Amino acid sequence: MTYSGEVSVGGPADVHELKDLMITKVAVGPMDNNAYLLRCRATDEQLLIDAANDAHTLLGTIGDDGIASVVTTHRHGDHWQALAEVVAATGARTHAGRHDAEGIPVPTDVLVDDGDTIRVGQVELTARHLVGHTPGSIVLVYDDPHGHPHVFTGDCLFPGGVGNTFKDPEAFASLIHDVETKVFDTLPDETWVYPGHGNDTTLGAERPHLPQWRARGW
Repeated sequence: MTYSGEVSVGGPADVHELKDLMITKVAVGPMDNNAYLLRCRATDEQLLIDAANDAHTLLGTIGDDGIASVVTTHRHGDHWQALAEVVAATGARTHAGRHDAEGIPVPTDVLVDDGDTIRVGQVELTARHLVGHTPGSIVLVYDDPHGHPHVFTGDCLFPGGVGNTFKDPEAFASLIHDVETKVFDTLPDETWVYPGHGNDTTLGAERPHLPQWRARGW
């Protein structure tokens, strides 16, 4: 089946099958959070992005093979409600942005900085630190050698705009700058965007609207 990225809480997961990586997207919790399970096809090692809520659903998605790592994209509580239970069940190592780790009540094993590499089996993800939604938000870029890049943006970029900066002009200026310079300026239009809530998009679909976002201030 063709991957659409359209999932709903209580509904089935959607699976994006790439040559080297399988990406399973599932929606969980009262805030309709997306969690992404990445599986290296060569080694079967797995990594979870955002143990957001509903540990039962997440552990069922993970299955008997377990996970090696969990990456939390940022400190906001809706993105780590199931983290303690998932880690207890799997023994996974925890990763989070250096400047957000103190706001996550599960100890962070690996503090992530801009440009760091996080591996899942033979697949490499590059972390980019974006400031504005939170001080330490990170996005993960998978530059597929067989196709276009894929970026997991947490709450920093959605269809239609950047993440919430809570009516703080300085935070918005920081986030739009980082999104432009570290995401749009470095990745092509074909890049697939997997956000922390809602449907997927591409950089090409969003790029024409960047001036509008800057003008409106959110």
